[in-house]
Amino acid sequence: MALALTPRLLRRGLELFAVISLIGVGVVLVFFGENLETFVSTLGHLRWGWLVLGLGLASMDWVGGGTRLWVVARHVHPGVRWRAMVIAGGMSAWAAYLTPFQTGAGPTMMWAMRRAGVRLPEAMTSTFMTFVATVAFFALAGPLAIYLGAGKSLAEHNVVLGITYYDLFRTSLTIFGVLGVLMLVAMVFPVWLRDAVHWLATRLERRNARVAARIDHLREGIDRAHECLVAFGSPKGWLALFWAVLLSGPSHANKLLAGYVALRTLGLHTNFVDILLLQTFITFLLYFAPTPGSSGLAELLSAAVMNIYVQSPELPAYTLIWRFINSYATVIAGSLLFWHWLKRGLVGSEEPVVAERSDG
Repeated sequence: MALALTPRLLRRGLELFAVISLIGVGVVLVFFGENLETFVSTLGHLRWGWLVLGLGLASMDWVGGGTRLWVVARHVHPGVRWRAMVIAGGMSAWAAYLTPFQTGAGPTMMWAMRRAGVRLPEAMTSTFMTFVATVAFFALAGPLAIYLGAGKSLAEHNVVLGITYYDLFRTSLTIFGVLGVLMLVAMVFPVWLRDAVHWLATRLERRNARVAARIDHLREGIDRAHECLVAFGSPKGWLALFWAVLLSGPSHANKLLAGYVALRTLGLHTNFVDILLLQTFITFLLYFAPTPGSSGLAELLSAAVMNIYVQSPELPAYTLIWRFINSYATVIAGSLLFWHWLKRGLVGSEEPVVAERSDG
């Protein structure tokens, strides 16, 4: 069954994101901060140059993510426009922040790509390859950071029962490593994946009359998606994936560097690599958070973890700046763009993000 991400559902996600995030910042202010006056005073003494840099980082949801999507999409759909993929990448991040477990990211990316003329099988494969690149990036970057000796200070801070932040980081890294192996198997043996999807389609055909009526078209789309996946097994395909993995750094720059920039915005100096590793750890833990955009959980987890480096009176301001860079800015920009599309009639009042059929 297709998941219909309607404007109404996304609006509810935006409302939940805003309310829960506000509660999260409020809890941080109450439990970690001193008082509202100190919070306002801290905001009045920001280093604005660093805040401007933070705005640039926030745009990487769009520019970085879109460029990465363009690199993989043009391999299976030559001629796709970079600007259209930037919009698709940014709107994908926007929808991820408005839905639990980031479930809206993939469907919205495919929907935006279809608006740009990319057929559904090509859009599905491109979306899958960006996720492969994300998993590969974190699975490689984590061990490299550990090998270089980064984040040893994390081992000095216990969470509970003698477990340190460093232990949790390594556990999260293992999860990404397992996902990476599974995706590698899917790429090396795409026939297995195709046969599994065909088997699932057959099961759905027996149980769902709507699927049965369109089974031939569905199987055609499955076969085309298989062809696209096989195309990434060529030297040019692996090269495209290689660039996508490298571009995963810029596409996640707002999440990985937001902590350091927020600290510098407050005039605080600390070890860059340790903060980078800590932000990677936070990103791991929040990647599949059950609340829209990890709202509430992100504010509380960041305050608890960054309490190592940020004094309690400055934690509320730090949390607000950090969240603005890694999600609030994209939520604002994406909401304005989606509202503009609604006004122009480019989005139906109940138009599903996952299309019921491809165009050919």
